Amino acid sequence: MRARTYHPERHLWVTTVPALRGQLRPVKYEIRIEGSLDEGWTAWFDGMQITNEPGGVTVITGAVTDQAALHGLLAKVRDLGLPLLSVQCIDSDHRQ
Repeated sequence: MRARTYHPERHLWVTTVPALRGQLRPVKYEIRIEGSLDEGWTAWFDGMQITNEPGGVTVITGAVTDQAALHGLLAKVRDLGLPLLSVQCIDSDHRQ
């Protein structure tokens, strides 16, 4: 089996090489939305931490396993009809 080439200019790196499996780890993200959600929404957002800031901003923070999981979380925000304010990688090993 031939390994895929890593292209740093691309956003997602997918590998099927057994030696590299397990080396990719979840990355911590912070998602800010307009509106208030209580902690009861934690299960809906896959166990991520939900906190409210003054001014009606909700911050959803937690580890995301891959880009597909991140897009799934963003789809949930969209489905609630709440405006997305920002998405930020807050994992120091993955920030540029």
